[in-house]
Amino acid sequence: MKILAIDSSAKTAGVAVTQDAHLLSSCFVNAGLTHSRTLMAMVDHALRQADLKIEDVDAFAVNAGPGSFTGVRIGVAAVKGLASVGERPCAGVSTLESIAYNFCDTDAVICAAMDARCGQVYTALFSVKHGVVTRLTQDAAMPTTDLAALLKAYDAPIYFAGDGASVAAQACRDLPNGRLADESRRFQSAYGVARAALISGSFDAPDRLTPAYLRLPQAERELRIKKGESV
Repeated sequence: MKILAIDSSAKTAGVAVTQDAHLLSSCFVNAGLTHSRTLMAMVDHALRQADLKIEDVDAFAVNAGPGSFTGVRIGVAAVKGLASVGERPCAGVSTLESIAYNFCDTDAVICAAMDARCGQVYTALFSVKHGVVTRLTQDAAMPTTDLAALLKAYDAPIYFAGDGASVAAQACRDLPNGRLADESRRFQSAYGVARAALISGSFDAPDRLTPAYLRLPQAERELRIKKGESV
């Protein structure tokens, strides 16, 4: 199955084309450019490098959240639009889970973290052993202080990855087994999106694809606070 996978869940952006789990081509940008400028150009480039046309793609996958509200919306909308031509199946995967697939060659606990601001991170923990990724905790938004307490239960090497990795690593700096992942595999990867989608097998019709934000946008949270409502 040929898969076109997209990540635009944070400042970085990526596109990958795979034949099942085999990577055919990929593009990655971390230049601070807007996804509206880069994403579709990257899709076109990745397809050309794989010597494919969009009609050759069997299925699509995207990081559906958590992450930047705008970035997630752009990625999900792009995949829904591409997949709707011919009603090809598509899958939304957890951004945090896709990050863990950057470490399939490492036996460790992966703390995938995305900066949720205000001293919080979106995070989930995964065990990677012999190339198999196993989820340890569900995706959640939590204060970095709670994350440090959670990780004390694990003796294995812990890698902090994701766009919030530096924030999480700093909060957990007293952990002797914690380490900040190298930049080469710290950030979200469209190849990881494809691999996570394949393992989950959660491909469905394009109209079933929805973002997974974990919490309300900042403006809506502030409005609810002013009204005395729960957030």
